[in-house]
Amino acid sequence: MPAIDMYLEFMLDHGASDLHLSSNNPAYYRIDGEMIRTESECLSSEEIHALVNEIMPENKRADFEATFDTDFAHEIPGRARFRVNVFMDLYGVGTVIRQIPADILTFEKLGLPPVIKEFCHLSKGLVLVTGPTGSGKSTTLASMVDYINRVRREHIITIEDPIEFVHKNQNCLVNHREISRHTMGFKPALRAALREDPDIVLVGEMRDLETVEIAIETAETGHLVFGTLHTTTAPSTVSRVIDQFPADRQAQIRIMLSESLKGVVSQTLMKKKGRGRVAALEILVVNSAVANLIRENKIFQIPSIMQTGQNLGMQMLNSHMMQLVEEGIVAPEEAYVKAIDKADLKQRFAQADIEFDLG
Repeated sequence: MPAIDMYLEFMLDHGASDLHLSSNNPAYYRIDGEMIRTESECLSSEEIHALVNEIMPENKRADFEATFDTDFAHEIPGRARFRVNVFMDLYGVGTVIRQIPADILTFEKLGLPPVIKEFCHLSKGLVLVTGPTGSGKSTTLASMVDYINRVRREHIITIEDPIEFVHKNQNCLVNHREISRHTMGFKPALRAALREDPDIVLVGEMRDLETVEIAIETAETGHLVFGTLHTTTAPSTVSRVIDQFPADRQAQIRIMLSESLKGVVSQTLMKKKGRGRVAALEILVVNSAVANLIRENKIFQIPSIMQTGQNLGMQMLNSHMMQLVEEGIVAPEEAYVKAIDKADLKQRFAQADIEFDLG
């Protein structure tokens, strides 16, 4: 057993989402969103390097030597997979290791609304799951792919860096491809996917203009494409996609996006009262009204459509946060800290006579 697995076993036993090892510090764990310092011995840069080097693939060692950071996956068979990032900082080598549960959470366990299930029944189009790092995007996408795997008969290709959730073939055939291990990048992998007879393509991260462009083209040519971005709201996601393109191409991209984009799920992870975390969701369903706003470059009007589109499954982030507070799942202080539009949420609290104290 690799020596680092001792830390990972402790992580699993205590319900932590992340392990942090930083030079000249004891181990830190993120539990329910908070960083917890342990009383373990401080580790030197050399000791951390030895721990991660034992599980680091050969090609990633070369990456680390050349660029001073790298990502890869590690697994404790039967328990969990992990996404590992190794980096250099002021004091030496450090690593952050995130748990990827062995069991994929279902729609029911995650409490996802029915409209997200409807996205899984689309025959073509682009669906984006967005949010800051650590907001649970991968977990939501894994749940969607798992659902498709159970209820449809399709060919699914996932392109990730690294591979996180591993889906066993159920009713679908699933091919997992990892950047730098099975393909040289998102762009060539997406290009190749068009020749691999896919029905559904999952793009782990839409990092650059070319990847975004090919993802939109893939959605336009009759495929269902799932992708992620690090945006915090649905309207800002639409703006981010368009703004990646040069000004002289944006009109064309707005037309393509208005036809291919089918939905955006933006999520923020919050601490539950007690233990655990829950995702607050903002959901945009692209109907004809939203498509027209995208085409006409009136993105700023999308929130008003979302507020009146509840019958289609649309919801604003603050509306869901307010619901979670009123149901007693999340403390109002936690919702306020995590809110994007704090003034609006504060006004909602006042109207509902909800008091909160940030100390």
